[in-house]
Amino acid sequence: MVDSGVAGLPPDLIARLTSLTGQALTAVERVGGGYSPALRLKLTLADGTSCFAKIGTTPGTASALRQEVTVYQGLERPFMPRLLGWADHPDNPILLLEDLSQAFWPPPWDQKRIEQVLAAMEQVWASSLPGVPRLAELPRIWDGWQQVAADPVPFLSLGLASAQWLQQALPTLLAIKVGEVVDGRSLLHFDLRSDNLCFPQNRVLIVDWNLVCLGNPQVDLGFWLPSLQAEGGPPPEKLLPHAGEIAGLVSGFFAARAGLPIIPEAPRVRHIQQVQLQTALPWAVRALHLPPLDGHLPR
Repeated sequence: MVDSGVAGLPPDLIARLTSLTGQALTAVERVGGGYSPALRLKLTLADGTSCFAKIGTTPGTASALRQEVTVYQGLERPFMPRLLGWADHPDNPILLLEDLSQAFWPPPWDQKRIEQVLAAMEQVWASSLPGVPRLAELPRIWDGWQQVAADPVPFLSLGLASAQWLQQALPTLLAIKVGEVVDGRSLLHFDLRSDNLCFPQNRVLIVDWNLVCLGNPQVDLGFWLPSLQAEGGPPPEKLLPHAGEIAGLVSGFFAARAGLPIIPEAPRVRHIQQVQLQTALPWAVRALHLPPLDGHLPR
């Protein structure tokens, strides 16, 4: 049995983990990564094997884990980690998955790995899962530029563009027919980033499945591409050409959020939103033929 003082975990949580794995724990290691305050642990078991535990620590993370486990239980596919166990709890549910700590987690990226992700996403989009919400019906996801128009201060505080640029660009950005663009029947992961993608040996796995919805697969791809470029990958239009409306929607999502105050329980979120906006906004400018940005983009 692992010593709870060494592990830094409450004894009752150690007991629940032991019960769920069915073995004594010989080591518990906290795992970094992720942008939510969920607790992430690598567990080494008495038989020498290991697994990964994701534990809810707030009402939000507990709810997200309950949503995620329904996907693992209903959609066992080669692009997903193996589900090893689930233990619900009012405050601290536990999701137990295969240990992927020895897999390659990008960046850096190369063409082969990018193609592997694209092939896996084709499989995701062709999959089906009952009870999934429609992306077009999710509230306040796609009104990013409307939010910026109503209160431009957070966006302008980032220094990426001036008030004059915003005034000139907004008519085009606000004219995007959001409902038509996001609508579709494909199964979307809707949280593609490098921290949710790994490569154990010659395959690719996608993790964090709590935002699954139905919609336009180009939206799923469009949300990955700005972060891919920020990590040394190609410009978004190389993989998703002629997608000005997608670029506008994606940039609007980040433009409405990246300049807001830091979220205390998830302090890294605003930074990654800023990183994604720094590539998504120039993409929208190119794809929609907007006026050149007159702010200061990082080189």
